[in-house]
Amino acid sequence: MIPPFFRIQRLDVTASTNIVAKQAAEAGEAEGLVIHARRQTAGKGRLGRTWESPEGNLYVSVLLRPRSITLQWAALYSFAAALAVHDAVLKACPDASLQLKWPNDVLVEGKKISGILLEAAPVVQNLVDWIVIGVGINVAHHPQEALYPTTSLSEQGSSVTVEDLLAYFLQSLEQWRQTLYYDGFCPLRKAWLSDAKMGPMVVRTPTGEIQGDFAGIDQKGGLILRLAEGQETVIQTGDVFFL
Repeated sequence: MIPPFFRIQRLDVTASTNIVAKQAAEAGEAEGLVIHARRQTAGKGRLGRTWESPEGNLYVSVLLRPRSITLQWAALYSFAAALAVHDAVLKACPDASLQLKWPNDVLVEGKKISGILLEAAPVVQNLVDWIVIGVGINVAHHPQEALYPTTSLSEQGSSVTVEDLLAYFLQSLEQWRQTLYYDGFCPLRKAWLSDAKMGPMVVRTPTGEIQGDFAGIDQKGGLILRLAEGQETVIQTGDVFFL
């Protein structure tokens, strides 16, 4: 069952569900709008990467308007989305081994199964007007050539439908959305860390590569990296590659 907070607009094909959701936000649409497309022709992931979007996978964008939050706080909604994807995938594939990889990847048997792209309105007096959370989950298909190894629910033996997976995702997103809004980031941080992928890693940042060991995430969602000399550094933006 879809939580009553959400109302779904279904499209056969669109360039990008995030584009449609952002246009609706800029036109004054109320929060809770969900754009669900069977196929995208210009899907994109983090850092401007292309997101392959054949029919058979889940492509969805959700419009939120949390009141009086900063851009930094808005970024924490990517953790809510990652936890919702984790919960939905686990419900569709209960026997699979799931892990969370910073900043917002969900891994099944060590392979990436989803992508999350969070976009927010330009800040006004340091406050955000709206947030759009774009999510893609590999249901029937997954890219054969990608930056990370990938998988799909069908490859993992699940026969879940896209419609059922959408319901699972929105049910969990509503739970984590409310938790973040009313209880803060701590419960999400605890839940995220309980399934976090750990170990030595290389992080590609805008200023270069840094190698170290995963040491958690801080209260603002930053990656804590323990360097070889023992000191710790916090990274806000980057791509993680485990060694």
